[in-house]
Amino acid sequence: MNLLSAKNLSQTFEYELFNSVSLELNSSESIAIIGISGSGKSTLLHILSTLLKSNEGTLTLFGKDVNNFNKKEFSKLKRDSLGLIFQSHYLFKGFSAYENLEVAAMLSKQDIDLGLLKRLDIEKVIQQKVTELSGGQQQRVSIARVLTKKPKIIFADEPTGNLDTKTANEVMDIFFEYISNNEAGMILVTHDETLAYKCDYVYRLENKELIKVK
Repeated sequence: MNLLSAKNLSQTFEYELFNSVSLELNSSESIAIIGISGSGKSTLLHILSTLLKSNEGTLTLFGKDVNNFNKKEFSKLKRDSLGLIFQSHYLFKGFSAYENLEVAAMLSKQDIDLGLLKRLDIEKVIQQKVTELSGGQQQRVSIARVLTKKPKIIFADEPTGNLDTKTANEVMDIFFEYISNNEAGMILVTHDETLAYKCDYVYRLENKELIKVK
């Protein structure tokens, strides 16, 4: 099943970041986007995840042009089907880690997976305030929060940037297992080419073009 189709996306701010970018994501597939800092990787991910609108081109999610979703449909799409993991975790600071997960579970009408918390090694700190956690722990809580939603597409921008190599590999295994078991998909932006090449497909954003390298 096709989850995402982007055709001829172009984006310009003060200067042109990229042009005529096209990409397809199907169920149970993972895509990594690599490139130097400033090449536009995060901007492209924000467009694909509907946070930004491209200057040109079309974006289709689950067979429907994003411009054809009404306001209610678009809100439901973002709440239930799209999971975004950023370099910054954006957790609710005044809440405990578990309360952050409860919000996601309540909004998406899903259950919190205690086994996932154990695999992410946060089950012992889950009742602590977010401000009491290390950067790596906060990042793992943000990953758990997104997976609690059971999204159909995971958009991950440097999701392992605050993690050591062993934990980063474990997190990637969790992502791959999730998309396989749920017929979901993932688009990953990373500087870590070792992690990138674990994905099914790898693209390099370079000289304003998106080039498939795997």
